[in-house]
Amino acid sequence: MTSSTSSGQLSDRDRADGESLPAYLTPLPTRLEDLGLRFAWLVVAINLVGTAFGFWYYSGQFAETTAVLWPWVPDSPLATLFVALALACWKLGREQPWLTALAFFGNIVLGLWTPYTLLAFAESYTYLSPLMYNFLFWSHLAMVVQALVLYRISEFPVWAVAVAAIWYWSNLLVDYFVPVVGEPHHTIIPVARDAPMFLEADALGVVAAGEVSFVLLALFLALTIRVKKCEAARGRS
Repeated sequence: MTSSTSSGQLSDRDRADGESLPAYLTPLPTRLEDLGLRFAWLVVAINLVGTAFGFWYYSGQFAETTAVLWPWVPDSPLATLFVALALACWKLGREQPWLTALAFFGNIVLGLWTPYTLLAFAESYTYLSPLMYNFLFWSHLAMVVQALVLYRISEFPVWAVAVAAIWYWSNLLVDYFVPVVGEPHHTIIPVARDAPMFLEADALGVVAAGEVSFVLLALFLALTIRVKKCEAARGRS
């Protein structure tokens, strides 16, 4: 099965696949999906700019983190880099399923986790200007939007989904549960880790619960897309 042409162009088959999937897997208007894919190189450029900004934003945390843990530090910048590379490979006619799966997971997980965290600790983010707060909030939600287009360029084979799941599960372990070196090194939050929050959870538990939930959501969506695409292909054969 293929969901895109080798030259990275849209095809009627792409739309047929999309129309056969449940609405909860394809919530975006088809016109918006088409626009994003037709201007994929612009989307690549925007994500590369966002990646550069993200690495700058995390520069302070890099300085405070042991070098061996650096690959797990820039969560959002890596997610935008993944989607830039995934779309670029597709446009060049060499779609890489593992890379597309990483992009899908990363943009779902971090695209939801950051707004969730900004809302959960809204009263403590006073050091962020309203402009920066809103930029972080809405730009990360835009990451979710671009993730929801990726089903058009990949079949999400199970092995590729496994690669993405393993990477983001490792991220969970290092950030919250089994630190490799020192203490948990999740993205810095504006309160102490043991600060009491709602439902008797502490701050670390709140952010961990959010990220675990979003990783499971990404896994469910990716595997469901795979199943529904296979069912649609069998129905056409």
